[in-house]
Amino acid sequence: MPKLVHVVGAGLAGLAAAVQLQRRGAQVVLHEAAAQAGGRCRSYYDAKLGATIDSGNHMVLSGNAATLNYARAIGAADELAGPQQPEFPFVDLATRARWSVRLSPGRLPWWIFDPNARVPNTGPSDYLALVPLLFAKPGRSVAQTMRCNGPLWDRLLRPLLHALLNVEPREASAELTGAMVREALLAGGLACRPLVARNGLGSAFVDPALRLLQHGGATIQLGSRLREIVFAANGGRVQVLNFVDGDITLDANQAVILALPPEIAPTLVPGLRAPTRFAATVNVHFAVEPPFGVPPVTGLLNSTAEWLIAFDDRLSVTVNAAERLLDMPHEALANSVWAEVAQAANLPAAPLPAWQVVMEKRATFAALPDQETLRPGTRTRWNNLMLAGDWTATGLPATIEGAIRSGQKAADTLLNEPMERR
Repeated sequence: MPKLVHVVGAGLAGLAAAVQLQRRGAQVVLHEAAAQAGGRCRSYYDAKLGATIDSGNHMVLSGNAATLNYARAIGAADELAGPQQPEFPFVDLATRARWSVRLSPGRLPWWIFDPNARVPNTGPSDYLALVPLLFAKPGRSVAQTMRCNGPLWDRLLRPLLHALLNVEPREASAELTGAMVREALLAGGLACRPLVARNGLGSAFVDPALRLLQHGGATIQLGSRLREIVFAANGGRVQVLNFVDGDITLDANQAVILALPPEIAPTLVPGLRAPTRFAATVNVHFAVEPPFGVPPVTGLLNSTAEWLIAFDDRLSVTVNAAERLLDMPHEALANSVWAEVAQAANLPAAPLPAWQVVMEKRATFAALPDQETLRPGTRTRWNNLMLAGDWTATGLPATIEGAIRSGQKAADTLLNEPMERR
């Protein structure tokens, strides 16, 4: 077991790895090239809105055990909030229809037998369409595995999977989609409550972790960019980490967890494969207090906006797989989206409130069958080097849950390695 571990990258995977290492007694040095930790889950103050917002809206589910355990470990469990019941409200802006899908609390899906709880215009037998996903073969898409049409698909599965996968669900990896169905819908309603970071991702996942690490004696080095990894001549281990501000030579009791993005890690690790296709997200925030009765999370159909999130001080929408919107003028996008939000929230369409558009061009790797085959495992051929990141082979798409699981797995795998193998 190494006594000191260098964690390179302070996104959620790196933070989760560092927290797990420290909890298990290892000394931690956390390196981050940017001036702040968090990676793609960072928060910042926006003067235009007069509020703290995130680099992107992220929704987790109440069944994401690794995420909730991590939040508890850093003392931030109360930062995640959502509806008390496993309920998903929807609004179809084309027909003005409104309905809610209300899942049963337990594992038995009694809700599909209740016309007032299931998707409108569906029957219990329609839900058998999900069964093939549970036996999905690697390399196949969702469209090659199950039926992708009808009310159940249009009114529940497509919008929910679009949010979780960040690609068109028909084209997505059936294997990854099946994993999400297994861990969410099949786990019962208590695992399906949507949760959001009510005070921002920084308050929920980043700042408390940094405080915990510092209190435990970890060294945190921001603005510390890794330039090169030097491997031992015998090829068995990492020997030197070459940072822009100096070199670190690793002795026999030191190891590395590399928690960098998939476009950077392969430039440092010889022969490392990683996903090459990515998907964008767009979020639009409006400085307007949510009206009474607006649910915390609402799915929107037949609109540009896909999910409406009601924070305490603003309304915010998310658009997944949003490559088509990246070149659209921000003001035009804000005007278009506000018209949809106003209709969904029963607000006047004019005037347009203060707004902000946040685009993440490479928010996630594209959860497609060919990209799934490019995801590397936690171990490398160097005994003191492990990988972490939502793009590694977590068995999940690029989600907060996947990122945190990867960091914890990298830490546990490293600490469980017998010293004689080093």
